[in-house]
Amino acid sequence: MADEKNESGGPIGTDPAQPVAGKGILRATVIGTAVFVVVGFAAAIVQGALTGVYVALSLFEFLVGMIVFALAFFRAIDRSRTEAIGIGGLFFASGTAPKRVQTTLMVSLTVQVVASIVVASLHLYTALAFGVLAPMWALGFTGLWVAAYGTFPERTPELSRVGRREEARRVHKQSAPKKAADDAE
Repeated sequence: MADEKNESGGPIGTDPAQPVAGKGILRATVIGTAVFVVVGFAAAIVQGALTGVYVALSLFEFLVGMIVFALAFFRAIDRSRTEAIGIGGLFFASGTAPKRVQTTLMVSLTVQVVASIVVASLHLYTALAFGVLAPMWALGFTGLWVAAYGTFPERTPELSRVGRREEARRVHKQSAPKKAADDAE
């Protein structure tokens, strides 16, 4: 997964000729975004007839996005034992995914956010405002892709309490002769 390399030595997905991992996740993100945008603008144009469909779709994408977000978070917690994982890298694919994957995921998120705001602002104080919940879909799937296939730096081992105490003693002993020499001057 994250340790797989292409012929040039980089992570899978950085070479345009190389297949991208997690195509199903990327496909679900893009299709969900496209359906959301089409239904959203159709509901804004034909306000009464499609408002219920748009609200249902928005709530569906929000709920699925929350579940996927949680799955991504728990997968990242598991990986964080050996890798240094940051929130920006996990949910915004910043430096953890190949550029074309990051672009796909971030464009989907941006399109969902912008479309939901535009649709909600076309008919203020209506049920179309539920659309602002839907971008959780793209955010959750971004986290899922990165948690499953993203690359993170290796985590540096942390010292135990005893190890920290011994390190402090070692540093103190090294500085004691220097301090004595400074006091003698």
